[in-house]
Amino acid sequence: MSAKRFILNETSYHGRGAVQAVVQEAQFRGFRKALIVCCEDAAKFSLVAKVTDPMDAAGLAYAIYDKVQANPTVKMVQDGVEAFKAAGADYLIAIGGGSPQDTAKGIGIIINNPEFSDVVSLEGVAPTKNKSVPLIAVATTAGTAAETTINYVITDEAKRRKFVCVDPHDIPVVAVVDPTMMETMPRGLTAATGMDALTHAIEGYTTLAAWELADTLNLKAIELIARSLRKAVENDPQGRDDMALGQYMTGMAFSNVGLGVVHGMAHPLSAFYNTPHGVANAVLLPHVMEYNADYTGEKFREVARAMGVPGVDAMTPAEYRRAAIDAVRQLSLDVKIPQTLREIGVKEEDLEALAEAAMADVCTGGNPRPCTKEELLALYKKVF
Repeated sequence: MSAKRFILNETSYHGRGAVQAVVQEAQFRGFRKALIVCCEDAAKFSLVAKVTDPMDAAGLAYAIYDKVQANPTVKMVQDGVEAFKAAGADYLIAIGGGSPQDTAKGIGIIINNPEFSDVVSLEGVAPTKNKSVPLIAVATTAGTAAETTINYVITDEAKRRKFVCVDPHDIPVVAVVDPTMMETMPRGLTAATGMDALTHAIEGYTTLAAWELADTLNLKAIELIARSLRKAVENDPQGRDDMALGQYMTGMAFSNVGLGVVHGMAHPLSAFYNTPHGVANAVLLPHVMEYNADYTGEKFREVARAMGVPGVDAMTPAEYRRAAIDAVRQLSLDVKIPQTLREIGVKEEDLEALAEAAMADVCTGGNPRPCTKEELLALYKKVF
């Protein structure tokens, strides 16, 4: 058996008040000046102040780059690189969900590997030589787990596509997962990011490269998400706490084993229509589970069990596979996720191009069932 690699943050902080660790980590590591990468909303909801107020009190210098938007583009990364240079910064702090985290990863990699300044050459497993600029990643959503992954996703607007970058050099040195940073998420975003986390856990558990260490994390993540997402949508503190932990646990896992065709099909939706990533995943997940069911062995039994389905040991494979899919679909309905692609603005005439893009996506290769473009087109049509 070939050796299996598992890459994690150097340090992570969890729980209410964990955000206070940013100052002590910056001081401990001798950093001089941060470029804080965020979106304008993070400032509007006072999330940035939860980081900068303690930094001000400690006399730590920083500049702010707040031009990140959902589904960050090549230009946003390039503008961030220039902002880092102009600030004279020596480390990054990303405050936000997947978009600021992904942007910061791209910035940090390019600063220390300037030959990739076009950004698009980072697609796939990038042959970078140097570690990213040190990055402290502060999560504000419970979904992407970008604070603990070696992946980031950038939109190439010129070609209307998203591309995935996989690079061990980009992982944040410090992850901060503080549920109090997530309490301003509106219901819809809480639901979408939570279903994104569930997608990570189920795809990471069934992907071709899955193995026991990742499986343990993913199954516990499914259990936490299944029992807490409904509560988190209601802004229940325990629900928020459990979602923060569950999404991080699956992030540790899927970052190291990969995903599947839910993500392969979701990425083109965001590139074509700027669809929020979590919504795209959530709409597709039950349908892809049906598509994959016969290729998952006994794993859907454990998914059903983790989702809280009783009596799974007495079920046939067909029954527990159906039970797992139904439990996921019911959770999606309960948190008010759209159920068709038409509802989220997808155009029927684009389905062929979407299927072609999904086949080319790096995540599709990890799917337990081999895919063809025709099958993915049929899936898109089914969900439409």
